[in-house]
Amino acid sequence: MKKILFASTALVLTAGVASAEITLGGYGRVGLSYNEGNANETEVEQRMRLNITGIAETDAGVKLEARFRLQSDSAADNSIAGVGPGAAGFAVSYGGLRVDVGNVSNVLDSGDQIDLYGYGVGFTSFLEHNAAFSAPATGFNEKAKNATTIKARYNFGDFSASVSYQEDKVAGTNPKEVQVGVGYTFGAMAVAAAYSNTDSTDPTTGVSTSSDYWIIGLSGTAGAVGYSVIVADGDNIADTAIGGSINYELSSATSLRAMVSDGGNATDTAFGVGFRHGLGGGVTLAGGVGSNTAGNTQADLGVVFNF
Repeated sequence: MKKILFASTALVLTAGVASAEITLGGYGRVGLSYNEGNANETEVEQRMRLNITGIAETDAGVKLEARFRLQSDSAADNSIAGVGPGAAGFAVSYGGLRVDVGNVSNVLDSGDQIDLYGYGVGFTSFLEHNAAFSAPATGFNEKAKNATTIKARYNFGDFSASVSYQEDKVAGTNPKEVQVGVGYTFGAMAVAAAYSNTDSTDPTTGVSTSSDYWIIGLSGTAGAVGYSVIVADGDNIADTAIGGSINYELSSATSLRAMVSDGGNATDTAFGVGFRHGLGGGVTLAGGVGSNTAGNTQADLGVVFNF
């Protein structure tokens, strides 16, 4: 998932199990954003997100979770609207094993192994190092879902592996998606790889098609620098895509960020730079400027506050 930290408020309940609680957590953001490719180039950007999670744990140490999300957003035409509660996601975990079911992220979106998004630029992360990628990533959100996603993850020491499955029976082609990922951490560096396959069937002809996608990643820290690099190719993108991002900690409160994402001849190279400065109390001032894969200049400036 994207790099947004939550501060949670817990309401502790008793329900005949070892422990149970409900947590409320999320964030708000507000500021200005600019995109020369939009009809309204400048807009007031605003969002409020609230995750509601129920957690219970048995006497044997099995942890169960269920959550859904409420969210309000602005749009490019300056309209604002709220959505949710969306479909629920469920999880059960014990030891190094965790199984997620429902409105949950698949392997690529989850960040279990691959850091798909990296260090985003701007207070909205309007540019991320996967900008030139057509990655088959689906995640938990505040909306309804056409299909249940099932994902299992296992951690054993420095090694991790995950697999996800999704079958969309609402779509006419009834696509079935399988993703697998593996990762290994050694010291301050991590390497990972993931593979995705989607099979679809034409309802008229009965002809089946298969789409493959692979991605590898390298991420870590070196002193004050955090870095992440991804390379991918597949049937859904024209050329091999590469992306990278870095975060440099100027101080305990201030950091600089930069990213680049290139998809070969199919798109323009996206690039951007930005900053983040902690104001205390969970409030961050952030902004950035860059160019997207359409060659349009983008920029933003605003605050994000966690609760």
